[in-house]
Order: sequence, then structure tokens, then C-alpha cells
Amino acid sequence: MEQEFNSLDAQREAGEAYIRSQVGEGWTLMPGRYDDGGFTGGNMERPALKRLMTDIAAGKVDVVVVYKVDRLSRSLLDFARMMQSFEDHRVSFVSVTQQFNTASSMGRLVLNVLLSFAQFEREIISERTRDKIAATRRKGKWAGGHPILGYDVDPVAHKLHVNEAEAARVRAIFDLYLELESLLPVVQELGKRGWLSKKWQTRKAGQRGGRAFDRTSLYRLITNTAYIGKVKYKDELHVGEHAAIMDPVTWQKVQAILERNGRSGGAPVRNQFGALLKGLLAGWYGEIRTVTGKLKPGDDNGTAITRLAELQERVAAGEAKVRTLREQVAVASRVKVDETEAIRPWRSSSWCG
Repeated sequence: MEQEFNSLDAQREAGEAYIRSQVGEGWTLMPGRYDDGGFTGGNMERPALKRLMTDIAAGKVDVVVVYKVDRLSRSLLDFARMMQSFEDHRVSFVSVTQQFNTASSMGRLVLNVLLSFAQFEREIISERTRDKIAATRRKGKWAGGHPILGYDVDPVAHKLHVNEAEAARVRAIFDLYLELESLLPVVQELGKRGWLSKKWQTRKAGQRGGRAFDRTSLYRLITNTAYIGKVKYKDELHVGEHAAIMDPVTWQKVQAILERNGRSGGAPVRNQFGALLKGLLAGWYGEIRTVTGKLKPGDDNGTAITRLAELQERVAAGEAKVRTLREQVAVASRVKVDETEAIRPWRSSSWCG
């Protein structure tokens, strides 16, 4: 790079010659240079490359010309990302010495082959990562991820160590749930106490976590098998290297309450059958209407079937109503008869006179 005429100059001359050969196609050489001398092609952390991608996004570039494909990137993954960006901004890519030009059908075919290899590389990397995580968890080791309340992560050994102050708070949260038996009241109590989720420091993003609990974060905490010294991988449970915070009996009691409460979080289920007026709709005689199911498809409507006991109560209430009306009519009749008998002698006397 210290020579008067180095490899970058030779590559640029070859690129300029190719561009001059395409003048008839309307190609024009841009005055700026995008040289990254001394930077590796194994990643995209190169100032000139970043400047090139910015100019492409701004619409200043129509064709990118390189000496060889690996001059743009030696990473198939990075190369695939850049090709996707080129396609999004309708920018062609040309390799001078390899006759690679995405403006032609053959160039696009070669590009698709390269992208296929890039996809293969991504899948291989993903498989290796999954296999490593599976093997790590099956050995009971911490496989990474967000730290959890009650533990600190050793940055060197990558192991979980109990944080005694946080561990006491975790036990208190479990005891609260056993006492209140519902997620929402526990969340409200944690808010009153000012207790927050796990707070930790990252290398790049700084401080993370330290948020107020909600039902989701609380549910994740009290169902985490790490607190009983276990490591979970899919449906498998393995003995972990870290120490347990909760005893298995208490943890299992909490799981039993959660299973009993189901998705309602402990709140009473009012609309199990989707009846919006359940408990609110009353009949003629004040009886509360409930449902036992829905009519079969094809019936005239989707109204619910009334319980047989309620029908019997309705009939009984109707009969009682009828008896009451009869008694009222009988009393009124007797009153009318008595009044008639009382005035009959006066009428008879008056008529005789």
C-alpha cells in the first residue's frame, strides 16, 4: 500500500477500462473512489464500503464495478445482504475479471448460485448453533440469553451464581402468589413495593431490564424451572449446574394454582360459553336465565337452550301467579256480594211504597 503504484491502482485501472468500454450503454465514471486499503474483506466494517452503500441508498449509483467478487466481500452472508440491497435500489453489479454482470441473465444466474451457497452457509451455521445449545442445556449449563432475577452471570465462566438479595425477593414473589392465587393482585402488590425485573449491564447497549412487572413477566418468572435448579430444553428437563433458589414443593404448588386458574389468571370465568347476557337476562317472573350449550348448526338461530329446572320453576311461578289472581278475584267477588246483600232490603222497601 506504500508503493507509488499498488494493487488498488491496478484494480482501478481495470475497472475504468471496463467502464469506458460501456460508454455506448450510457455508463459514466463517478469521480469519487471507494477504496478500503488495509481493511479486511471478511466483514462490512469498512468506511468506504459504508459510504458506497449510503450513496446507493441515495440513488447516486446505478452500477457497482469491482475487479473481483471477493474485492466487495469475502463473506457469502455479507455478499448476499449487499446483493439484496442492490436489488432493492435497482443497482447492477459487475466483476471485471470474472465476467460477472447482474445486468445480464447469465450474471443473474451466477448470482443465484452464489446466493444458494450463502443460504446453505446460513443453514449450516443455524444447525451448528442449535446443536450447541441443545448439548449445552442437556449438560445443565447456562446457554446464554437474558439474565434472570435471583442470579448473576459469570462473564468469564458463563455460569449462574445466586444473588442472595434478589433470591430473597424471588422467594417473596412466590409466597405472594401462593397467598393471593392470582397474577394481577401480585403485580399490583409488586408495583406498590417498587420491585422491578432483573437489571443487567451489556457491553454495547448499556443497562437493560429494571422494568415494572406485568402479568407476562410475572408468569415467566414463576414458571421458570431455573429456580428449582433445572435447565429446560424443549420438553426436556435436566439437572442444572447452578444452585436452586426455590424448593420443588413450593414451586409445584404455584404451578398447580396456575394450572387451575388457566388463562384467566385467577379471575372467575363468566363467559365460558360466550353468552354475553349470562347472569343478566331474566324471564317474565324474574328468574335468571343461564345456558347449557348452543343449538346445532342448521337451526333457526343460535340462542341457548334453557335449563329444564328453570322451565319447571317458570311453570311453578306461573301457577302461583294464577292462584294469587284467583284468590284476589274471589275476595273481590265476596266483597261485591256482601255489598249487594246490604242494600237489597232498602231497594225492596222503596219499590213497595
